[in-house]
Amino acid sequence: MTRIAIIGAGIMGANHARVLRTIPGAEVTAVVDPDAERGMRLADLVGGEYRPDAREVSALAEAAVIAGPSEQHAAIGIPLLEAGVDLLVEKPLATDVADAQALVAAAREHGCLLMVGHIERFNPAVLELDRLIAEPVHLEFTRMGPFTPRVTADVVLDLMIHDLDLALSFADSEVTDVQGVGRAVRSDTIDIASVLLTFANGVSAAITASRVGQPKVRRIELTQRENFVMVDLVRQDVTIHRVDHSEFLSDKGTRYRQTGLVEIPFLEHRGEPLALELEHFVDCVRTRATPRVTGEQGLRALELALRARDSFAVRSD
Repeated sequence: MTRIAIIGAGIMGANHARVLRTIPGAEVTAVVDPDAERGMRLADLVGGEYRPDAREVSALAEAAVIAGPSEQHAAIGIPLLEAGVDLLVEKPLATDVADAQALVAAAREHGCLLMVGHIERFNPAVLELDRLIAEPVHLEFTRMGPFTPRVTADVVLDLMIHDLDLALSFADSEVTDVQGVGRAVRSDTIDIASVLLTFANGVSAAITASRVGQPKVRRIELTQRENFVMVDLVRQDVTIHRVDHSEFLSDKGTRYRQTGLVEIPFLEHRGEPLALELEHFVDCVRTRATPRVTGEQGLRALELALRARDSFAVRSD
C-alpha cells in the first residue's frame, strides 16, 4: 500500500481524500489541519489519524497531498521534502517565485517527487491533444464562471494559471512577450483578465479568464497549419475541422465541392480528472516515474502568471 497524508481538510482536501479511497493500493493514513474538529472529521471518514502539524506525518506516510492555502505551500512542503516525503501540491505551486524555487530545489536535493496539481492536464480531452497537436499557429483559451466570495486569490492565480500552463505545454517554446488587461469588478482583486502571449517559435495565444460570468465555460481552440481543433473541457469532447477543397462531378453532370471534414475522436481516457491525476501520482510514487506536471513546470506557470499580472493595466469598476 502507498500511504498518503492529506494536508488541508477543506473542500479540495476532502475531494482528494474521497478519490484516494477509491484507488487500489492507496491508503490515506493521516490528515493534517489546524482546525482540529474539521481535521478529525475527515480523518475519521477515511480511517486515518489526525495530526495538527504536517511535520508529524513523515512517520505515517511516504507521500502527501498539500491542499492548504497556496501562500503556505513552501512552509508546509519543504520540511516534508527534507524528510523524504513525495508531494502532490495543489496549484499554484506557491504565490511567489522564491517559494516555488525553494520547493523545486528541496525536491531535487532530497530526491523526492514534486508534482503540481494542474488538473486540466488530466482532463480526458487534454490527454487526447497529446497526439493531435502538430504545428500550432494560434491558441485560444476561455475560462469563465460565476463569482464566489470563498476564493480569495485573484482570477489569474485562481483560474487563468490553468490555461497559462496549458499554453506553455502546447506551444513548447519560451514566451517572448506578454500583454494583458485586468479588471476588478466584484472584489478588490482582479476578477476578469485577458492576456496575449507571443512565443519564440511564432505561436501566439489569447487567454481570457473571468469569474463574473454566469455559465461555466472551459474552452480551447487550436489553429494549426493543417486543421482547427475545438475542445470543451466541461463536456470532455474534441472536434477536429479539416479543410478539403476537392471537387467532383455527379453522373448527371452536377458539380460538387467538399470544403471540409469534421472528426470527433473517441477519447481513450474517460473519467474524473482528479481521479486520473491521483492515479498518476500514486503510480509515480511507486515507480519513480517523472510526473506529468513537474515542480519545474509548476514554477514556469507561476512565473508566467505573475508576469501576466504585472503587465495589466488594471481598472476598478
